[in-house]
Amino acid sequence: MSDSLSLSPHPPGTAASETRPAAAPRVDRHPRSDTGTIVIHWIVAIAMIASLITGLRISADAPVARIAKLLAPVLPQGEVWTVHFVAGLSLFFGITAYLAYLVRGRLTDRNSPARMRAIVVGGQTKAARKARWGGINVALHWLIYAVTLILTGTGVALYLGYGGWVVWLHATCALVALGYIAVHTLAHFMYGGVWQLLRLFRPAPLADGAVRRRRPLLAAALLGIPVVGGLAWADIGDRSTLVVDKVATGPDLSKLLDDPVWRTARPVSVRTMQGMNFGGTGETTVEIRAVRDDANVYFAFRWWDPSRSLKRVPLVKKADGWHLLDAKAARADVTDYYEDKLAVIFSRSDAFGSGGATHLGPKPLADAPAPLNGRGFHYTTDGSYIDMWQWKAARGGMLGVVEDMHIGPPTDPTEAERAVKGRYQAGYWGDPGTSAYRYNFRFEGPGGYVGSVEPLRLPKDWRVTAAKLGTVDLDPDAGASEGSEWWMVEKTDTVPYSKEVDAEIPVGTVMPGVLLTDGYTGDRAGISAAAHWADDHWTLVASRKIATGSKYDVDFLPGNLFYLYVSAFDHTQTRHTRHMRPVEVLMR
Repeated sequence: MSDSLSLSPHPPGTAASETRPAAAPRVDRHPRSDTGTIVIHWIVAIAMIASLITGLRISADAPVARIAKLLAPVLPQGEVWTVHFVAGLSLFFGITAYLAYLVRGRLTDRNSPARMRAIVVGGQTKAARKARWGGINVALHWLIYAVTLILTGTGVALYLGYGGWVVWLHATCALVALGYIAVHTLAHFMYGGVWQLLRLFRPAPLADGAVRRRRPLLAAALLGIPVVGGLAWADIGDRSTLVVDKVATGPDLSKLLDDPVWRTARPVSVRTMQGMNFGGTGETTVEIRAVRDDANVYFAFRWWDPSRSLKRVPLVKKADGWHLLDAKAARADVTDYYEDKLAVIFSRSDAFGSGGATHLGPKPLADAPAPLNGRGFHYTTDGSYIDMWQWKAARGGMLGVVEDMHIGPPTDPTEAERAVKGRYQAGYWGDPGTSAYRYNFRFEGPGGYVGSVEPLRLPKDWRVTAAKLGTVDLDPDAGASEGSEWWMVEKTDTVPYSKEVDAEIPVGTVMPGVLLTDGYTGDRAGISAAAHWADDHWTLVASRKIATGSKYDVDFLPGNLFYLYVSAFDHTQTRHTRHMRPVEVLMR
């Protein structure tokens, strides 16, 4: 569009005085942007913001997060994983499409690095200042290209299960991208004022007709959509598959992996990360095998863990009474004095966030009590149930049982849970039936356990109990000695609390915080197991009936499709490792 004006000549045969001046075309002196740039810009902007705010919510869950925790009150809550991954794919699409658009539309000069020379060129004229800000904008464009490339690469690595420094780099680049939004907006304002910002709401066709006929926006879409679609297809096609073959006779659990049956099972290795402990790495790889016979299905798990941790919130006697060794039990977020655990879920959904069941934030359910630890809840939103097996080393795990649990729709809170006199867990619960354990202290919510507590039970003979603990090392990272028992059997090892019995126990005595009861019953029972720790690895083998008839369980029958996720806990209550990609379970 030209800023110059031209008037048509007077019509032939008429006098100038007899004609009216032709109406001058209205000239828009404010800048506009070509339609393709506007469309792609807003796709990228929306995807970037969605990716950042959901990523910051995920990051805010980490204990070491600082900036993300400061922003946590304004970040979205709930099932943010799907938005995060879809936004990441959309961002990748936008960047890919924009590069194609620039090339096809012969617009590569607008981001030419040569324009950055104006940044160091002197001069205080209006034109020089504008050129300088133009160069700054080009430099910022190249910065965000590099940051987006790193975010994409590290995001893919995280999705594949790589943690460590990859987590730090991904989070750092996300914060840079967040800051870029403000700096980018300011730089464009300094370049051309408010109208420079408004040009992204004022579309105009490309000036060059020949370029328009090349249809650069269509070409960009035709390139970007297949690229993103190909990535999604490759991800689904390249998932790990756990093949469960039929064997004549199931393995002997007491032999662990030494039973010859396991040699025929094809293992699947799953990298899990972003947990707590594990030698400071927060990572471990879980090797999984499975077979079945006519009646039962058998799973074997092996994972690295540098300590044999059984010390689940023990109590120590001080001059003023008994104290929990880890007061973070009040917020259900113990990371020091706890047992090792392994959780496996079998979901009929392969949605992001462990089958769509992970909902982050301090209050993801508006009409329910907040999670004690402020981290979020597990629950489903479609009325379905996810089968969960959870092995708990100090709560029957070393005695050959695994708790059968589930993740389902959020339950209605009880009066005690609403009053924070009990822990509300949304959709994460044990299956119907009785539990094999209880805690040797009363529930105290946030702010509790800072002083002394009155145990429910005391050792019948404190010397016998102390001997069963083996070598007691209260370093949180120190494992329990081989053969030690950091639990008490309620009926045979303990008596009800009384001041008389308590007075006989010397100060400094350590007592388990777990009481074993009569064992699991009902739907919660039915999973048999054997476990052993050696050479810095846990080995766990477990079996269950192929079909239980319970709505909370999956049936391990040929033709049934479901997905497996596994999480390892190294002496931590809830901060387990995780992985994004599900493992397909193929029953034969």
